[in-house]
Amino acid sequence: MRNSFLSQDELRNIGFRAIGDNVQISCKASFYCVENMEIGSNVRIDDFCFLSGKITLGNYIHIAVASILYGSTEGIEMEDFSGLSPRVTIHADSDDYSGESLTNPTTPEEFKTIIRKPVVIKRHSIIGSGCTILPGVVIEEGCAIGAMSLVAKSTNPWTINAGIPCKEIKLRSKKLLELEQEMIVRR
Repeated sequence: MRNSFLSQDELRNIGFRAIGDNVQISCKASFYCVENMEIGSNVRIDDFCFLSGKITLGNYIHIAVASILYGSTEGIEMEDFSGLSPRVTIHADSDDYSGESLTNPTTPEEFKTIIRKPVVIKRHSIIGSGCTILPGVVIEEGCAIGAMSLVAKSTNPWTINAGIPCKEIKLRSKKLLELEQEMIVRR
């Protein structure tokens, strides 16, 4: 019976720009433009995830089942200890929906406007199930985004945010920073 995750040899043969140690990637995940992807250590990417374009993943990152990262040319960066719950979608580019240009990949570039801006998810941030993050958003350090939120604007650090559109609800505890230090000492 085959393991659910790719072997170390299979991971090396994919062609990522860089890949760390203790990386677990589901056999059922899909990757495009892997030469633009960097994956740190202690990273897990689950079934039915789709990653495309420029993507940088730090250390201790989990991308849960059915999440989609459209890194495009601008990129998506997930810093250490950040994570995505199931069915999160992140866009580093988007068609212009104003009606001022054509949309979708079947139309020539000269007839459409594409919004391209990098997305950054900083250390210790967690994104709840079913969230959508739009181009140009920075999820600041220590943020939690509640399930089913639409994140169109950057957040403040160490806050809990939720809703459509996503809004700050309250401050988030920093106790996890102590736990990070304890984990590091024990390893």
